[in-house]
Amino acid sequence: MQVGQTFSQTISVREQDTAVALGSGGLPVFGTPAMIAYMENTALKMVADALPEGSQTVGTEINAKHTKAALVGARITFTATITEIDGRRIAYSIEAKNEQGELIGSADHQRFVVDAERFMSKLK
Repeated sequence: MQVGQTFSQTISVREQDTAVALGSGGLPVFGTPAMIAYMENTALKMVADALPEGSQTVGTEINAKHTKAALVGARITFTATITEIDGRRIAYSIEAKNEQGELIGSADHQRFVVDAERFMSKLK
């Protein structure tokens, strides 16, 4: 993994991704919580294969903007770019665009590499 590396994935908005279904709004449009979850998932998938055995990344911060609505069935492409690597911390810039290439959301996101077993043992 390196600064400047990018990874994209495209999803189709489902009923369970709507603001109504998620309880974050009253309209049947792509909900902000779902957008943020897909943003984090894109960042997670980008580095998953590069992590040491037994390691995972955990999200610690996200500053997101949801700027355009999308209906159920819309195809949204999420692209994450690594902007900084500082020890175990990885910083990303993430964009979400509709099929017309219009920006519907953006975020700055941070994840930390953790030893999964050690991380979970601290929670018991």
